[in-house]
Amino acid sequence: MTGKRKEPPIEPFKRSLTACVRTIAGDSEVQVAFHAGQPLLVGKSVNLPEPPRTPTRLEIAVLRGCADSLSLQAACHDKRLHERLAPSHGPAREAFEAMERARVEAVGANRMEGMAQNLTAKLEATYAQGRFAKITSREDAPLPDALALLVRQQLTGAAPPANAKTLVEHWRPWIDERAGDLFERLGEHVEDQEEFGRLMQDMLRAFDLIQDAQEAHGSQEEEQEPDVSEGGSESSDENEAGDTGAEEQEPQDSADQDDLGDFDENDQPAPADDDQSDDLEGDEATETSEPWRPNTSILDDPESFGYKIFTRVHDEEEAAESLATAEELDRLRGFLDKELRGLSSVVARLANRLQRRLMAQQSRDWNFDLEEGTLDSARLTRVIIDPTAPLSFKQESDIDFRDTVVTLLIDNSGSMRGRPILVAACCADILARTLERCGVKVEILGFTTRAWKGGLSREAWLNEGKPPNPGRLNDLRHIVYKTADAPWRRTKRSLALMMREGLLKENIDGEALAWAHRRLLGRPEQRRILMMISDGAPVDDSTLSVNAPHYLERHLRQVIEEIETRSPVQLIAIGIGHDVTRYYRRAVTITDASELAGAMTDKLVELFEEKSAAPDMRSTRGGRSGTGKRRQRR
Repeated sequence: MTGKRKEPPIEPFKRSLTACVRTIAGDSEVQVAFHAGQPLLVGKSVNLPEPPRTPTRLEIAVLRGCADSLSLQAACHDKRLHERLAPSHGPAREAFEAMERARVEAVGANRMEGMAQNLTAKLEATYAQGRFAKITSREDAPLPDALALLVRQQLTGAAPPANAKTLVEHWRPWIDERAGDLFERLGEHVEDQEEFGRLMQDMLRAFDLIQDAQEAHGSQEEEQEPDVSEGGSESSDENEAGDTGAEEQEPQDSADQDDLGDFDENDQPAPADDDQSDDLEGDEATETSEPWRPNTSILDDPESFGYKIFTRVHDEEEAAESLATAEELDRLRGFLDKELRGLSSVVARLANRLQRRLMAQQSRDWNFDLEEGTLDSARLTRVIIDPTAPLSFKQESDIDFRDTVVTLLIDNSGSMRGRPILVAACCADILARTLERCGVKVEILGFTTRAWKGGLSREAWLNEGKPPNPGRLNDLRHIVYKTADAPWRRTKRSLALMMREGLLKENIDGEALAWAHRRLLGRPEQRRILMMISDGAPVDDSTLSVNAPHYLERHLRQVIEEIETRSPVQLIAIGIGHDVTRYYRRAVTITDASELAGAMTDKLVELFEEKSAAPDMRSTRGGRSGTGKRRQRR
């Protein structure tokens, strides 16, 4: 009657949940947001899934459980202490973090019965998928999950969810044998994060996941390393290295040792000393007579690393324009242009900032006092003073600004539907134009699957009698929206294909990352940057239903490790509502898709400025002799 717009019926529940989050966290400044994506705590921002308009009692309980879990993390978890105690990376860190989450949730469950019920509902929803109940061996059962459930049972007395009992029982005897006494002591320190963390370290040693305290505190030691190089241990440095070049040589030596450690004894290259090679006995000479070959890479041969692919016959790599008619692309481009008008003010400002930074790095040098070139008018006074003096000329020379190509690899999964994929398309469009003006080539790629739940690959598997452990069981669709050599004006219609209804399906990140990396390696540019934009872990129901639960995630980690440690490609990841920092070394997580433009710009600026930080030795050494030089901005 008053003409005011009636609020949705779910809004009072969301306000109530927000108040509960702030109360449990003990911080009125905590911000709560509801939108698509996984539950996530970043700083003082709590990201919760958007509830349905008319949620069921179970959906309400699960959402409350997610909110309670994140609130308890904000209240009972010290992030700095966690980084000091936790292993630096790998399976040990995953297990440590899983047990720490179980401890934090146990604190709340033991104090409040209602919270315990909410957390139980969340946990049961996590293990509701039937694949956990079908686990038949310990190799298929993820250890971090088993440890978290056993810690929860020890601290609260609550049994594991029905679908997760098989998972736990495969590990329980093995865990009890190695660390049963440590488990019994966990309850004594449930509210003491530091003592609890030290007990978890002892467990990980008992499980042979970490070897000693040094490995457990890897992240802390990395933080302390710069202090040694800055300050007062000059005498020890002199003892370790006879000259100033020793420090620079040490990382190379250790890298060489790491590379040798990856090879089998028979695969090591023959020693350079001919006298030593003559001492080889006949059998050894026979074994080493084959030519040396480098280690196999997971990027080239994933099956050697445990990642199987049932069939590649139905996979496709398509140009975007081949997946839609010209009329449909025109219609989608019109829609994208309309949305760009709303985002252009923010994104364009950030893009201009990036352009200014890049252009500032492309400065130039001048060579003076030359016999030919451009007349140097500033030195004409010499001729006036002394008519016999020769004219002075100058020439301009470019500074070494390395050719660069940037690949944007965008997750085209169903969870990106709506605002996330819209903002990703807008940012890709504007950044492609910006970088093109700066002389930086841009390639824009997308990845999804051709069908939900397997497609033709699954049908072929069923026709062959369902062989066990088939590996990846879906049809890949890799999309080329813009090649690096194509100008933006010719491909702007193709970028709008991301808006097409029905395009976004499932995501197999590991193979997509390897595909984009392969394309980059074929480029001639000196600097190659690969930026992954995703909103979640790899998910494909068809593959995960017949393989180990973490099958796709394990492969993704292996691909990332290979690129980050052995490839010249610089890898960046941006997670939308999903913590990608646990996968990638150089990563940032944003809680809202509207923050994507800023995150992309900041990371690109950071990468370009990294390489320009070194001083130009030509302009800083001594005085001018022969030819003078002066720096000037273009």
